[in-house]
Amino acid sequence: MEKNNSIREITIKIEGDSWKKAIEKAYQKASKKVKIDGFRPGKAPKSVFMKKYGVESLFFDASEYCIEEAYKKILDENKDIEIVAQPSVDIKSVDENYIEYVFKLTLKPEFKLGNYKKLGVKKEKITVTKEEIKEAIDNMREQYKENIVKEGKVESGDIAIIDFEGFKDGVAFEGGKGENYSLTIGSNTFIPGFEEQLIGMKTGEEKDINVTFPEDYHAEDLKGKPVVFKVKVNEIKEVKLPELDKDFFDDLGMEGIDSKESLEKQVKENIKARKETEVENKYIDALLEEISKNTEIDIPEVMVDEEAHRMVHQFADHIAMQGIDINQFYKLTNSTEEDLKEKYKEEAFKRVKNRLIIEEIIKVEKIKVTDKEVDAKVDEIAKKYNMTKEEVIKNYGGNTDYIKYDLEVNKVFDIIKGE
Repeated sequence: MEKNNSIREITIKIEGDSWKKAIEKAYQKASKKVKIDGFRPGKAPKSVFMKKYGVESLFFDASEYCIEEAYKKILDENKDIEIVAQPSVDIKSVDENYIEYVFKLTLKPEFKLGNYKKLGVKKEKITVTKEEIKEAIDNMREQYKENIVKEGKVESGDIAIIDFEGFKDGVAFEGGKGENYSLTIGSNTFIPGFEEQLIGMKTGEEKDINVTFPEDYHAEDLKGKPVVFKVKVNEIKEVKLPELDKDFFDDLGMEGIDSKESLEKQVKENIKARKETEVENKYIDALLEEISKNTEIDIPEVMVDEEAHRMVHQFADHIAMQGIDINQFYKLTNSTEEDLKEKYKEEAFKRVKNRLIIEEIIKVEKIKVTDKEVDAKVDEIAKKYNMTKEEVIKNYGGNTDYIKYDLEVNKVFDIIKGE
C-alpha cells in the first residue's frame, strides 16, 4: 500500500494572454475544418464561426496547447518536489477567460534506508573446469562440422536421408509422409522408437517400422495408436567434426590462436570473463536484496506499472530482433499485454525498489561524478567499440546524463561491497 504523501494534487490556472492565444490557435485549427454555408472552408469570419459553434467548442484543443505551460509552472513553483512518474491531469474549470487544471503527481516516496555497509554477503568463487573448456571447444567444432556421405550401416549420430509413409490400420494418415527427409539419429525428433529402428539399415534398404503414438500426441485420431511406417534409406551421412589443426584455427579467425593450447587458454579466459560478470551481477543482486530487507518504503503503484510497461516494450524489441511481432506472440500464447505486464510485476517492483535504494545512497553519501570522469568513460566506450566520442554521446541520447548516472551507480556498488 502507498501512503498519501507520495501523491499530491496541484491546481494550476492559465489565464490572460496565454489562454487567449491558445483559444486563437484552436480557432485557427478548427476554422479550416468546419463547413459553414455560404463560405469556403477557412474563409468564414470569426464572428460567424463563434455564433454557429461557440467559443466553448475551442476549449478542448486550447487546453491541449496549455498543458505543457501549466506543467512547467508547477515545476518552477515547486522546486522541492521530485516527480517519479507521468502525471495525470484533469480540467477543473474553464471559460473564455481562464482554464484551471488539476495535476495528480506521483512524488518520490519517503522511506527509511536500511543498513548498506558490512552486509556479510559473500561473493562466489570462480572456477573453470577442463570439462567446461572441452565442451566450449566442442561447440565451436560443431559450428564447422561437415556431413559426409558414408557407406555401411546407419549408426547413432548419423544423418539418415529417408522416404517414409505412415499407415494406421492399413490406411495412410495425413501428415505421415515425407521424401528425402534428413533425420539425425539420436535427436529424438520423431516418435519414440522410430529412430532406434533405423540403426543398422543400409543405403537403399526398405523396412516397416512399428511404433505407437504417445498418449499426449496433438492429433486426436493418433493418440496412443499403433502405426506402421514404410521407410526407405536413400543415403547415410556421417557427421565429421574438424580436427584441432591449422585449417580449423584459420576458420575460427581468432587472433593469436594457432594451437590447441592457445585455443584452450583463450577459451578458459572467455569462460572466466563470462562467469565473473555473472557472479558480479549475482553478488550485486544479493547485496541489494540484503539492503532491501531492512528498508521501509511504500512504492507508488504507478511506478511499478510504468516499469512493467517498460519491460513489456523491452521484451517486444527483443523478440522483434528474432522476427516475431509482439501481436503474433500474444496470439500464439493466447495472452495480452496486460497478462505480460502482470507477469513482470514482481520483477518490476524489485527494480523500482532497488533504483530508489541506489538513488538514496547517492544522496546520503553525497556521491559526485566529475566532468573529467564522464569524459574518461566516454573515451573508454569509444575505444572499446571503435567509435568517436561524438558517436558515443549520440547513442546515449545526445548527452552524457546516462553515463554520469552509471558512474554514480558504480560508486554506490563500491560502497555496498566495502571497496
